[in-house]
Amino acid sequence: MDLINTFISRYRKELDYYEKSAKMVADLIEANLRSVGVRAIVTSRAKNPSRLEDKTRNRAKKIEYQSIDDIYKDIVDLAGVRVALYFPGEMEKVGKIIETLFTLDEPSKIFTGTDKNDYPKAKFSGYWANHYRVRIRDTNLNEHQKRYTEARVEVQVASVLMHAWSEVEHDLVYKPLQGKLSDEEYAILDELNGLVLSGDIALERLQKAGELRASTSGRWYENHYDLAASLVELTRANIDVPEANESTIGRVDILYKLLRTLEINTPDNLSKYLKALHDDLDARPLSEQVIDQIISEDNNRYEIYENIIAAEKEENPSKKEESIAIREFLAKWQHFASLMRRKQIESFPNKPLTSTPARMQNFGFPPKDVASVKNIIRIRNNIVHGGNPYNTETIISSTREIEKLIHTANNIFAGKKKTT
Repeated sequence: MDLINTFISRYRKELDYYEKSAKMVADLIEANLRSVGVRAIVTSRAKNPSRLEDKTRNRAKKIEYQSIDDIYKDIVDLAGVRVALYFPGEMEKVGKIIETLFTLDEPSKIFTGTDKNDYPKAKFSGYWANHYRVRIRDTNLNEHQKRYTEARVEVQVASVLMHAWSEVEHDLVYKPLQGKLSDEEYAILDELNGLVLSGDIALERLQKAGELRASTSGRWYENHYDLAASLVELTRANIDVPEANESTIGRVDILYKLLRTLEINTPDNLSKYLKALHDDLDARPLSEQVIDQIISEDNNRYEIYENIIAAEKEENPSKKEESIAIREFLAKWQHFASLMRRKQIESFPNKPLTSTPARMQNFGFPPKDVASVKNIIRIRNNIVHGGNPYNTETIISSTREIEKLIHTANNIFAGKKKTT
């Protein structure tokens, strides 16, 4: 029995599985990059069976495969995704997104040039990219898609220029159809690599120039990409946080929709909110902090923001049930939070407003209710700001808990003549 023939025959039957796995990973990455304002071209593919056979037979000359499983373990890129960034300076941000979205099979591989074994006379460093081998988390899949959690997908992240060069170089050097390359051909590839590396430097400068342009006073943000560029630049200028970068932005697309709806989507208006940000940007991304400040200025803005979130959820038909549950959850929470806020203002008119759990303690709520609210606030923040996902059952259960809290609050307030 030819082990490789059996492997290729089995792979042909599974080709659709790998194509769909790669497409799912690509779709998740593309949606998340778009939401945080990263420009990129995201593509996916499953390994071509004919090319896979050639690769497997070449590797079999060095590796003695004992079983089909040995081959599957050795060939790690049956499903692949390519992320071609407009701006190579955003690679760190993309890496954090990938590590948050997926389960990594192993640590990422960072390529910062080649060892030049193929062409010892090379003057330029070669391939620069980050590779990730990931699996889809079951929280991102419905019941009918759970089998795709088993698929390994290789994600390659590099600039658009580097991806183009590596495709040419890989096909000519590692898949030669006309024999080994000449020294002249290697030299030309090296020369092209130098141009690509220079191009990447130019792209980084272009990104910085765009950030400065987007932050110019007196102009409107045309899209959330403009806002993303401006948010980093203005944060550094307003609160002197040198570590502020593209990886600390968060859901800038949602922030843009809120600013646009309220007709305050200008650098001047944004700067007002940046002055009060705290510097723990890993704990609370920039967009989340700004959104919370905007909402807290006017209770009516909470409903506007809630509608923005609900509309986004409803764009995906498969999320309709979840969207309805989230809408009810947020409405109930707003009711309870507003009830507590009004009671504090009424009872302590000359004291600064405190957090909802602190208000509850002042009014004598049981400790278990205070603990419950702290958990509900975590759920609320994750839902509102796009953090860890919750299933619909958890959201509905939390809504019922809020209803009980409203009932308890009404009873406490009705029986209290004086507050403590």
